[in-house]
Formats: sequence, structure tokens, C-alpha cells
Amino acid sequence: MRYGEPYGNQPPPSWGHPPPRPEADKARANAIVALVLNCLAIPSCCNLLAIPGAIMAGLALGRVNNDTAGARRMLVWSWVLFGLGFAVSIGVFLFLGLNGYLDEESS
Repeated sequence: MRYGEPYGNQPPPSWGHPPPRPEADKARANAIVALVLNCLAIPSCCNLLAIPGAIMAGLALGRVNNDTAGARRMLVWSWVLFGLGFAVSIGVFLFLGLNGYLDEESS
């Protein structure tokens, strides 16, 4: 801190922390959301593709500080796997419903 300069010209204190990186913060938030949704999709939707999606999101979360671009690529694959598994689940339920497999049989 420089003494003797007017109040408005002094640099802000840093307290030893690096400045925040908004791209890393966005990737970290995206990784957390992807991880939570993939983990919820495994038991609730029987989404087997959410297992590798959750693994990719977890790896991206661990890598976001050192390699933000690599973490983003992993997040894209995590979201693709989540969406593909969700679409397959919807397709299976539509197939079963339209072919009468989900109808109750009355005696």
C-alpha cells in the first residue's frame, strides 16, 4: 500500500489471495450441478448412462482449478451422457406404454 497518495488512487488490498477466476467458478458450478443431477438420475430414472456422466462430472470438478479447458470438455461429455440416458429412458417408457406393456390386465 502506498502512503501519501489520495484515497481513491490506492490499490485495493489483496490479503494474499489470488484474484477470482470467473471461468473456473462457472465451470465449478456447472460440474456440481452435473454431478448432482447425474447422481439423482441413476436411481430415479434407471439411467445407466448417468454413471459415467457422474464420473466425468466428478473428474471435471477435481480438474477445474488446474485445467479449466479440460474440465469443460469433460462437462460437455457429462451433459451429453445425461441427456442421452434421459432420452433413452423416455423412449423405453413410450415404447412400453404404446405397446400395452404398462396396461393393467383385468380378469
